[in-house]
Amino acid sequence: MHSSAVFLIEFGCLILGLGLLGRFAGRFRFSPIPLYLLAGLAFGEGGLLPLGASEDFVAVGAEIGVILLLLMLGLEYTATDLVSHLRTHYPAGLLDAVLNALPGAVLALLLGWGPVAAVVLAGVTWVSSSGVIAKILGDLGRLGNRETPAILSILVLEDLSMAVYLPIVTALLAGVSLAAGGVTLAIAVGVLALVLLLAVRFGRHVSRFVSSDDPEKLLLVVLGVTLVVAGLAQQLQVSAAVGAFLVGIALSGEVAEGATSLLAPLRDLFAAVFFVFFGLHTDPASIPPVLLPALALAAVTTATKIATGYWAARRAGIGPRGRWRAGGTLVARGEFSIVIAGLAVTSGIEPSLGPLATAYVLILVLLGPLTARWTEPLATRLSRRSHRRTAPIPSGAHEALDDQDTVGRT
Repeated sequence: MHSSAVFLIEFGCLILGLGLLGRFAGRFRFSPIPLYLLAGLAFGEGGLLPLGASEDFVAVGAEIGVILLLLMLGLEYTATDLVSHLRTHYPAGLLDAVLNALPGAVLALLLGWGPVAAVVLAGVTWVSSSGVIAKILGDLGRLGNRETPAILSILVLEDLSMAVYLPIVTALLAGVSLAAGGVTLAIAVGVLALVLLLAVRFGRHVSRFVSSDDPEKLLLVVLGVTLVVAGLAQQLQVSAAVGAFLVGIALSGEVAEGATSLLAPLRDLFAAVFFVFFGLHTDPASIPPVLLPALALAAVTTATKIATGYWAARRAGIGPRGRWRAGGTLVARGEFSIVIAGLAVTSGIEPSLGPLATAYVLILVLLGPLTARWTEPLATRLSRRSHRRTAPIPSGAHEALDDQDTVGRT
C-alpha cells in the first residue's frame, strides 16, 4: 500500500510538472521539448530529485509515447502522397541525407566510438523535427508560403526513410550477424512496400473495417491494432515505431481524421513522458564534457540544413528569400533524434552518446525557431550590402523582389 501511494504521488507530481512546463512554453510560444528533457535530467540519477517507485511505469509510458508519435505521424500522410513525394523530391531527400547524416557519423568515428555509434549519431543529426517545424510554420504564418511545400517534402522523405533506417539501427544495436541484419532489412523494406501497395489499392477497405461512429470504439480499435502491430514488428526486430508508422499510413479519410483528434491528447501526454524518460537516463554531470562537440556538431549541421532547404526550394523554383526561409526552418531537431538516441542508450553501446544527443537536441530545438525567423532577413541584409559595394541598385528593386517572393501567401 505504501509503495502504491508513493508511486501515485511521484507520478502525479511528474505529470503536474509537465503540464506546468507545457503551459510555460506555450505562453512564450516555443517547443516544450527542451523543458521536458531538462525535467528528466532533474529527476534522473545525479539530478535534484531522483524518481523511485514510478520509474518502471515511466519506462512503459515512454515506449507507448514513441509508438503514438509514429502512429500520428503516419496518420498525417496518405500512401498516395508518400509515393508522389518519393518520385518527385527524392533528389532533395538524398542531398538531405548526405549533408546532415555525414557530420554525425564523422564525429562519432573521430571520437573513437565505432561504426555502430556512427550510424546512430548520423540518424540523430539527419532528421529534422516535424512537430517543432509545423509549430514554427504556424506561429510565423508561413503555411501558405511558396517555400512551404518544399519544406514539407523534405520532412515527408525523412519520415519515410525512418521506416528503413530504424530497423537497421535496431539490428545493429542488437548485435545480430550481417546475414541476420540483411534479413531484417529485407523484411522491413518488404513490409513497407506491401503496406504502401495495400494502402493505395485497398486503403478504403482497411479504413472501413476500423471505422466506427462511436469515438470510444474507434479509439480502442485503432490503439489496439497499433499496439499489436508494434509488438509484432518488435518481435521481428523491425522496430515497434515503424510498425506504428505503417498502421498510420494504412488508415485514411474520416478514420484518420477521427483517430487523430482522439489520439492527440494521449500522444502529447506519453510523448512528454518519453522525453522525460530519456532525460532520466542521462546524468547531468555527463553533459559538460560533451558540450563542445555538441556545439560544434550543432553549428555544422545548422549550416548543412540551411543548405539543404535552400537547394530544395531553389529546385522548386522559389525565389532567394524563400530559399533562405526554407533552410532556416529545417534546422530544429527533436523527437526523432531522441528516439534514435534512446535506442542507443538502452543498448548501452556508448555512454557518452546519450549526453551528446541530449545537449545537441537542446541546442537545436532552441535555435530552430530563431533560424526560421532570422536566416532570411540576415541573408537579405548581407546581400544588399554586397550589391551596394559592387553596383548601384535601381530604386524600387528590393520592393519588387519582396513582392516576387511573397506572392502566394495566405
